[in-house]
Amino acid sequence: GKSTLLAALAARGHAVRPEAGRQIVREQTHVGGDALPWLDAGGFVMLAASRTMHLFNAAGSPSKPVFFDRSLVDLTSFLDMKGIAVPAHLRRAVDLYRYAPGVFVVPPWREIYVSDDERPKPFEDACREYEALVAGYRAAGYALIEVPRTGVAARADFVEEYLER
Repeated sequence: GKSTLLAALAARGHAVRPEAGRQIVREQTHVGGDALPWLDAGGFVMLAASRTMHLFNAAGSPSKPVFFDRSLVDLTSFLDMKGIAVPAHLRRAVDLYRYAPGVFVVPPWREIYVSDDERPKPFEDACREYEALVAGYRAAGYALIEVPRTGVAARADFVEEYLER
């Protein structure tokens, strides 16, 4: 749902930044590395955090909204969910790399959920991850804007209409 929504927003001319994690999974798989979320969660998060900060910095100070697939909050929430200590510098990064006060969230939707080689997890795990993300974003001081479970065009309309207000 989220990736499809972002693709629709990009097709409408909005700036979109990809999820760093998927690229890291592809790279690590290609080179036989172990910095994968299911093998070395800490190593994966450190690579993803660096890439996520780069994507944020590369956006500069745009005059129009930029949509990020994931943020540093996703990474700290992932570690929290796994019961892995979050390094102090990563918690500090969450405080320094601030996005808009309102963050769009796309809840898991069984009818369209797809597990693949880059995200090999059952729907129930995606639901647990979503709950951890919601808690993480709230703890970081963001207001959550839930995108409704509708067709992709209607979801993109919802986002655009929200931004117009």
